[in-house]
Amino acid sequence: MTKLEELTALLVNEINDFKNGVDKLEKINEHLENTKIKIDLTKYKFIIEKHEQKMDSHIKAIERFESRFDNKINQAKIYPTWAVVVFIVCVLLALTSISVLFLK
Repeated sequence: MTKLEELTALLVNEINDFKNGVDKLEKINEHLENTKIKIDLTKYKFIIEKHEQKMDSHIKAIERFESRFDNKINQAKIYPTWAVVVFIVCVLLALTSISVLFLK
């Protein structure tokens, strides 16, 4: 019987140790669930702000280019003014000469 009592005592001790281990794990689990992880975002904020500044400067450069391009298009003339005036005068002279020839 002493062997049986020793085995029983050993089993009781192992069960108690297991129960203590489970209790410790439950406490650790509760602690982990209640722990909030904080991330340091200051470096990322700085990088994002720097990127936003670069993007703003690129957008402004594109807008300046677009406004210059629009101004060039608006100021562009297909034909010079003197050529248009000469063409209109020639057409008027041709029409008047044709009308004078047919009306005679």
